Amino acid sequence: MALNDWFQKGMTYEQYVGQMKQNREEMLSIQERFSLRPEDKERLETLREKGLRAIVLTEDWCGDAMVNNPILMKIAEAAGIEVRFLLRDENLELMDQYLTNGKSRAIPIYIFLDREGKEYAVWGSRAPEVQRFVDEERAKLPPKDAPDFPEKQKAMYGKMREKFLRDEQVWRHIADSIIARIRQ
Repeated sequence: MALNDWFQKGMTYEQYVGQMKQNREEMLSIQERFSLRPEDKERLETLREKGLRAIVLTEDWCGDAMVNNPILMKIAEAAGIEVRFLLRDENLELMDQYLTNGKSRAIPIYIFLDREGKEYAVWGSRAPEVQRFVDEERAKLPPKDAPDFPEKQKAMYGKMREKFLRDEQVWRHIADSIIARIRQ
């Protein structure tokens, strides 16, 4: 299936939010509290003439999607990018074309399309600075076969979630990373 067809199959943001069962309030809270800098809006305004669109591969249970998707929506609004959402687990044929490191179905993945429906840019699933934080936290975990691994892993996910919900610097890293990718 062509990317244009995947785009047409996708949900609007309102439809996506409407079907969410997890992380809805948290995601909407980030969207309400995050704002682009005036210079970001100015740079993004120049993208309007490109007529970009975006396909978002996501799931509502994903903490990365919880923080990245509302930031993408602010960017899309400023750049005039029409966005459609596809649930990863229901669209593995597309997901498997955008594996992280060639093997992981990490989400969210943002596939930006030009006017003709050709791939313009791809972003996901994390900004480099956020990935470094996650890698550092994972490095602190005991081996997977250690008796306290499940407890420590759960605590790590809780710490990541709190950082994603509250740390405005994380939000800035995400915005800068997405903007850099689409302004290439």
